[in-house]
Amino acid sequence: MNSDRLKGKWKQVKGSAKERWGKLTDDDLDVIDGQSEQLIGKIQERYGIVREAAQEQVDEWNSPASAEPDFDRRRRASDRAEVEKNRRAS
Repeated sequence: MNSDRLKGKWKQVKGSAKERWGKLTDDDLDVIDGQSEQLIGKIQERYGIVREAAQEQVDEWNSPASAEPDFDRRRRASDRAEVEKNRRAS
């Protein structure tokens, strides 16, 4: 992931992040301020998923290819995260 790209465009993409990860609060997004590691940590915390799953979601969301919706790909990533969450809960 290009951390500089995320940091530089944070004000423009903050709304998109809020849509993608609705459990993140406005305060979370203000504190994150485009810092990819903090975004990953907050996603991990709010959604109860492993760091790798959160990293994958952020990488996918922040990639240039994500400008066009690919709901199947997002669903697969979400499904993997849910499976991992359930596995950890068992």
